[in-house]
Amino acid sequence: MSNPFQPIVCIGEAIVDLICERNLDSGEPPDSFVAHPGGALANVAVAISRNGVPSALLGGVGEDRWGCWLTAELERESVATDWIATVDDADTPLGIVLFDAAGEPAFQIYGEHIAATMLAARVHLEPAIGRSAAVVIGSNTMVGPVEREVTRQAVEVAHEEGVPVLFDPNYRPNRWTDPTVAANYCRELAGGSAVLKCNLGEATLITGEPDAVDAARMLATLGPRLVVVTDGFRRVITAGAAEVELEPPFADVVSPLGAGDAFMGTLAAGLCRNNWDFSRVAEVLPDAAEAGTSACGHWGAQK
Repeated sequence: MSNPFQPIVCIGEAIVDLICERNLDSGEPPDSFVAHPGGALANVAVAISRNGVPSALLGGVGEDRWGCWLTAELERESVATDWIATVDDADTPLGIVLFDAAGEPAFQIYGEHIAATMLAARVHLEPAIGRSAAVVIGSNTMVGPVEREVTRQAVEVAHEEGVPVLFDPNYRPNRWTDPTVAANYCRELAGGSAVLKCNLGEATLITGEPDAVDAARMLATLGPRLVVVTDGFRRVITAGAAEVELEPPFADVVSPLGAGDAFMGTLAAGLCRNNWDFSRVAEVLPDAAEAGTSACGHWGAQK
């Protein structure tokens, strides 16, 4: 039986995560690294596909062995790669990921060419979004002026096509020189989105409000029809179309890498299956929370 859904298009990066698969004490040097497929929007696309809804990544990779590997990994996960551009003079980015003694990851990106890859993929915006069920975006494509213009164009095309925009800030402090600038761009994207999903730290960055419930309600005033705020393993809060509170399942954490992306992809797939009836978000949250918890059981974002 054919799948009745059009794909959910995720706009952003695919990155190779080179992970030292152990927690390091302060000053302790890393030793071996293991390559894992990553990139926030690539992770979201994989999670959507694993939940039985078609997905696609719109972005770019370098014309190198890493780019071929990432594309093959996405195809293995049944993520459509038709709208991934291959850029001749760009390296596929590598992210060095180290975990401290408490299990918190730190990232260092090499070969980052997000402007070049997003510019190369720009030609796919209209055909991709015109045939999509929804568009998922993040704030990493708002850092530089080139990728920022592409992201804004994607939002405009989605509005013209009547396609819902789902926004997950996925704020990475190492990519921004000024958190105030990041917060301003997040508010801009929130205002053009139907769904905003963020963690409590991101919600506080955008609103200045440290309480999850109050922050969610403030975020809803920016324009999204549904706001979902995750507060680690404590609770998940929604505002806007429905106000729901859920306690996530307990997890033995190996690594938190990709947990938010798994949550976002599962949330998007569930909302799609419910025909974007945001008032039914309570039906979707348990699976999203379970996916986020399960992602904590392995070192890589996807496996």
